[in-house]
Amino acid sequence: MRSVISALVINEPGVLASVAGMFSARGFNIDSLVVGRTENPDLSRLTVVCDADENTLEQVRKQLAKLVPVVKVRDFKDTAYVERDLALICVSVGPEKRSEVIEIVNLYRAKIIDVARDSLMVEIAGPEQKLESLIELLRPYGIKELARTGVIAMARGMQQAKDEAAKPDAGKKRVRRLDAPATVALPPS
Repeated sequence: MRSVISALVINEPGVLASVAGMFSARGFNIDSLVVGRTENPDLSRLTVVCDADENTLEQVRKQLAKLVPVVKVRDFKDTAYVERDLALICVSVGPEKRSEVIEIVNLYRAKIIDVARDSLMVEIAGPEQKLESLIELLRPYGIKELARTGVIAMARGMQQAKDEAAKPDAGKKRVRRLDAPATVALPPS
């Protein structure tokens, strides 16, 4: 089962390495891992796409939430969300076949962002399936180079309102904040 999990993490060195290490130590396979800045300069959003059964995904969510720099974990299972992937595709095509490629690109609402004598560079953003479909149609023309960003995701606006309304106020286990006061460390055991 394909799952998209998003985590809000504190911007500090080694966060990506610790998340990737957690996945590899437990034998989880990552299809896509993307980290990017958010509206808050102290936080980054990490989006992970993995393919696993429900028990494994539950373990991933729990292990991810235990990591110290992780502020919040969100699994998009059974929620309304938007996901996007971005690709740059350099297609080897001369003037004689260029109009065919341009027509295909336009059908997918992609953009031609660079033109050379013997190639075109295409930019496409959208769901993973849309990118895969375009890549397969362009493959016969000859793909010289391909770069993809990986999946990013956010809950839809109405979904965020539903989630906020459904949150219980009491019984929170732990709250992580950037402005939390320092606490006394526990003695060694």
